Amino acid sequence: MPMNFQFSAEDERVREEVRAFLSAELTEDLVAASRRCSGMFVDRETGRVWQEKLYRRGWGAVHWPVAYGGTGWSPGQLFIFREECARAGAPSVLNMGASLLAPALIAYASEAQKAFYLPRILSGEHYWCQGYSEPGSGSDLASLQTRAIRDGDEYVVNGTKIWTTHAHFADHIFCLVRTDSAGKPQASITFLLIPMDLPGITVEPIITLAGDHEVNQVFFDDVRVPQSNRVGPENEGWTVAKYLLEFERGGGGAAPRLKVALQELKAIAARETDSGRPLMDDPGFRNKISELEIRTRSLEFAELANLARMSRGESPGPGSSLAKNTSVELEQGLVTLKLEAIQHYGLPHANFISLNGHNEPWVGPGYAETVTARYLNSRAASVFGGSREVQKNIIAKVVLGL
Repeated sequence: MPMNFQFSAEDERVREEVRAFLSAELTEDLVAASRRCSGMFVDRETGRVWQEKLYRRGWGAVHWPVAYGGTGWSPGQLFIFREECARAGAPSVLNMGASLLAPALIAYASEAQKAFYLPRILSGEHYWCQGYSEPGSGSDLASLQTRAIRDGDEYVVNGTKIWTTHAHFADHIFCLVRTDSAGKPQASITFLLIPMDLPGITVEPIITLAGDHEVNQVFFDDVRVPQSNRVGPENEGWTVAKYLLEFERGGGGAAPRLKVALQELKAIAARETDSGRPLMDDPGFRNKISELEIRTRSLEFAELANLARMSRGESPGPGSSLAKNTSVELEQGLVTLKLEAIQHYGLPHANFISLNGHNEPWVGPGYAETVTARYLNSRAASVFGGSREVQKNIIAKVVLGL
């Protein structure tokens, strides 16, 4: 996409439409819940309320193909939607089902599976989590050991998944399981859709360094899953998994959110002082912000190109690895500067007031309440969705041809 990209009159009409919707439907309590969230997604109830509003407007999953409930918007219009939502402080509701599973279902699921699952993801009736990583299988995902053994028309699943985001809220989980022990590890993996209320499933919380309950460990003990819940052929789940990961790494549209975070950082730096002068007057601090702005602008154009591919029904491709690494580095750089700027307000666990659902104001300015928690939470982004080193290998081999 050319670097002199300009939004058309129709694009700007969509922007006004989105702004009018946000003005009418985005309530203060939803904005407050989004602001206090230090993890990837807001809590289930906040997400449910906002998703229902979007669904009623026809915007339940704006990036999906029209045939499945999408908008048919151009890449620029999709970008505008994300930009305006980020600017208004709307909750992030592009959860695992809508943003990750749905594209894989559209590409690989049977017509019956699409007809059943996609409308329920769109409406928010189903809330999904991702069962990929295991205690001994993270970046080396192909070494996973959770097994599914055929028994009549069912699979019997045993094993465990870890770092499972929002498993304590989810009613379904999409899982990679091992269905064969012969041949290459990648050639014996199957992709299953599993309701979380089946007998034998246990969810145990993992409290992060940030104090959040965002991730969990999920245990499967003789869980019986119908073979009809398999996506694609048996032992060919690795193909589905790789396709899905492209959307996890490069389909989220991080630039609009980063642009808003940059404006927040500038506002903080204008208020906080060092030796009696605002941090924004410090050349070294200001230069760090400028570097982040330049790199965010570059990411913005890369994501517009990604949206163009996705709007044509294509996947983000191997360039998603580059987008993932870049967005993570920018996010971490931003929260690091915020933590430097708020100085003594960066106490650990200051976000406990928010996490415990209290309404009492905390001791510092509102913009500082979740900075430390976000800083700690963002460290994990170097690993989830494929570690930084794994992404560099993909870029070297597939993008650069080295």
